[in-house]
Amino acid sequence: MFLGEYLHIFDSKNRISIPSKFRKDLGRVVVVTRGLDHCLYVYSRKAWEREAQAHATAVNGSAARRGLARLFLAGSFEAEVDGSGRVLIPENLKSFASISEKAVIAGVADRVEIWEEEAWKKYTADIERDADAFAEKVGNNN
Repeated sequence: MFLGEYLHIFDSKNRISIPSKFRKDLGRVVVVTRGLDHCLYVYSRKAWEREAQAHATAVNGSAARRGLARLFLAGSFEAEVDGSGRVLIPENLKSFASISEKAVIAGVADRVEIWEEEAWKKYTADIERDADAFAEKVGNNN
C-alpha cells in the first residue's frame, strides 16, 4: 500500500525520482496515465492490469463511462524505473497535470499520484477545510 507525500523535482530530461519507499511495490515497469483532478496516476504493472480491465469493460457503456475509459486507457504510458529510481514522464502527461519543475508524489492506496506542487497544496487545503462535511456526506451514503 502506498502512503505519504514527497516533493520531488523533474530533471532536464523529464524524469522524476520515485520515492524509495514506493519503488519495491511499483516494480521496474510502471504505467503512468492521466488521473482525476488533473494529476497523474502511476500504477505497478499488475495493478494497472486490474485497473485497465475495469475500464475496458466500460468502453461500450454510457458516454460518461466511455469518456473515463478513454481518459485512462488512451492516456497511459508504460515506463521503466531506471537504476536511480527515476521515471520518464512524457511531455503530454506533464502538460495535462500542469507540471513544470516541482511535483508532489503522493501514495494513495493502490496507486501513486503525481501533482503539480501548487495544485496539490490547494487541493489538500480545500479537502482539509471541508473534511468534516465530506465525512458526514460519505457517512450518510452508507
